[in-house]
Amino acid sequence: MSEREKAKLAAVSPSRHRKSRTDRKKAERTRRRRRFAGGFAIGLLVVVVVAAVLVGSQLWHMLSGNEDDFTGDGKRDVVIQIQAGDSTTAVGQTLLERGVVRTVRAFVDAAHGNAAITAIQPGFYRMRTEIPAANAVKRLIDPNSRVGRLVIPEGRQLDDTTDMKTNKTTPGILTLISRATCVDLDGNERCVSVADLRTAAGKSTPAALQVPDWAVEPVRELGDDHRRLEGLVAPGTFNIDPAASAETILASLINAGSMSYLTSGLVDTAKSLGLSPYDILVVASLVQQEANVGDFAKVAQVIYNRLHEHRKLEFDSTVNYPLDRREVATTDADRSLRTPWNTYMAEGLPATAICSPGVDALHAAEHPAPGDWLYFVTIDAQGTTLFTRDYQQHLANIELAKHNGVLDSSR
Repeated sequence: MSEREKAKLAAVSPSRHRKSRTDRKKAERTRRRRRFAGGFAIGLLVVVVVAAVLVGSQLWHMLSGNEDDFTGDGKRDVVIQIQAGDSTTAVGQTLLERGVVRTVRAFVDAAHGNAAITAIQPGFYRMRTEIPAANAVKRLIDPNSRVGRLVIPEGRQLDDTTDMKTNKTTPGILTLISRATCVDLDGNERCVSVADLRTAAGKSTPAALQVPDWAVEPVRELGDDHRRLEGLVAPGTFNIDPAASAETILASLINAGSMSYLTSGLVDTAKSLGLSPYDILVVASLVQQEANVGDFAKVAQVIYNRLHEHRKLEFDSTVNYPLDRREVATTDADRSLRTPWNTYMAEGLPATAICSPGVDALHAAEHPAPGDWLYFVTIDAQGTTLFTRDYQQHLANIELAKHNGVLDSSR
């Protein structure tokens, strides 16, 4: 056979140069099995590595402690502030910055689902540095952790007062502030003293105390007498920083008071009445001390009527004010004392307010009831008060009050 014939025969013979269809399928199955085995091995390796990392992380935290949280009872006491509208994350950030918790995430996780945390009130709280996040949550929702909460009732004056009938002492605003600043830090109680508050009230400048413009002049006229601030601290509930200075605390309260008075319309009403806002505040304080709520507007009108007719007010409350006492009536000796507040001795309003008037008293001073009354007296224990313009009728009403035991018949 020639070479050409051999080459031709080789070109048409599949058994020698091509695999059969069966061989090709078998080879493809073998390749697929190899790819699957390789993929399975890689997946198994990934699982083993991840498991090793998790186990290693757990072992690390068991041996070295949780890096996201503190353990133990903490290091020292600290006061933190929660602002109005703070979210749980914002609270956690505050705690982180003050060294209470190790991470914000730890606190957020510990607080998750706790309704008391989401309802926490703005204010100051005594915490402890470097404590577990769960403990931080427990401390924040504990009412005993709240500090710096101040409640000033209506009608309180700066100094303590004594009821002459019961001999009971009512704490004044300065005492209430001092008590609100008391906080125990690491076993040591710290308070801003009444003496420091009184000094700041008398010595600090009106600007430093944030006295509103409409009250600066009368405040300056009383020199360094701490009672120059009477009435400028409004009644209400406040959060004060126990760590702040006496001056800073008073300034924050006076600023809050001036905002409250501005909201009430004090400035605009004063213009319509032809008086200064400070005068309206003083009138409101007199109303607060001299009458029951139902008679506030009438008493306010009596005050304005007497001022317009240049009559002395002759209010016992103004005599008692510098004596730091509460009493229905006063003696001749009391009324003869010359003080900046004694309205038996001089015409016009007292030098300052004589207490912190409430909303109702302030509203009455701004909106007095129409009437020509010049006199009033409470005649019974139920608080019934009679108003008149006639002096002889007023004397008869006084006798009725004496008969009912409201006034001392020996005076």
